[in-house]
Amino acid sequence: MANNLTSVIDGVRAGARRLLRRDHPVVAVLRLAGVISSAPYPRRGTLNLAALAPSLETAFKLRNLKAVALAINSPGGSPVQSALIHRRIRALAEEKEVPVYAFAEDVAASGGYWLALAADRIYADQNTIVGSIGVISAGFGFTGLLEKLGVERRLYKQGDNKTLLDPFLPEQEDDVARLHLIQKEMHESFKAVVKARRGDRLVKRKDKQLFSGDIWTGARAVDLGLIDGLGDLRAVMRESYGENVKLRVVGRRDGWVMRRLGLQSTPDLRDLGEAMLAALEDRAHWTRFGL
Repeated sequence: MANNLTSVIDGVRAGARRLLRRDHPVVAVLRLAGVISSAPYPRRGTLNLAALAPSLETAFKLRNLKAVALAINSPGGSPVQSALIHRRIRALAEEKEVPVYAFAEDVAASGGYWLALAADRIYADQNTIVGSIGVISAGFGFTGLLEKLGVERRLYKQGDNKTLLDPFLPEQEDDVARLHLIQKEMHESFKAVVKARRGDRLVKRKDKQLFSGDIWTGARAVDLGLIDGLGDLRAVMRESYGENVKLRVVGRRDGWVMRRLGLQSTPDLRDLGEAMLAALEDRAHWTRFGL
């Protein structure tokens, strides 16, 4: 009889604990770490909307959800994917009427800062690298290489500009001018998002400095109005939603073998060379910030 009574009491207590846990405020934590790229080789640490969309949808559907926290560690990458991810987060936040917080870790620069702008409030460590509000394009010129190797290149085209910035042809001034025009349009788009999201928080009469492509530490970024304060995710969320707030990490985890290979799924063997080059390009994004 005593054992039965004890079991009943334990069951009631467990049920009470479950009910209490259900009432705890929940903050969905979504980690956005890596280079932003639409590359078809799904390497670990690559961000794009196609890969993130399921996690974003899940994050905004959690029970007792009070906020979504973005843990960002990205040197940037594709401006298109940056804009797509940004817009999807804002659409979900407005649809669900849930505030979004961003917490920059080592770096939130270029497209990484574009992602942070999806948040209503942005925090960072005092040593975080923030900014790089600009557009960059890089490549190589191989003029004369094929001739030295004894290789004849055969190129056929329709359209005068189909060979724009071809790495095996001499660089043309008109081609570079066209590229600069495209970059300017992208830069203006980036600047418009910064102004729309940060508004009066930006330091006045500092446009030339803010949009020069320069980078700053988190402490300086606060002064410029690029972020709202210094702090880490756990501390800020507990201060905002109480000691009992539950931080629920959302997102899939890759298998051990794929993590060791740096892949989310294995590309075709014919594509491994291109995948390796893409990985080197990713590495170049990080090294720009000493990481």
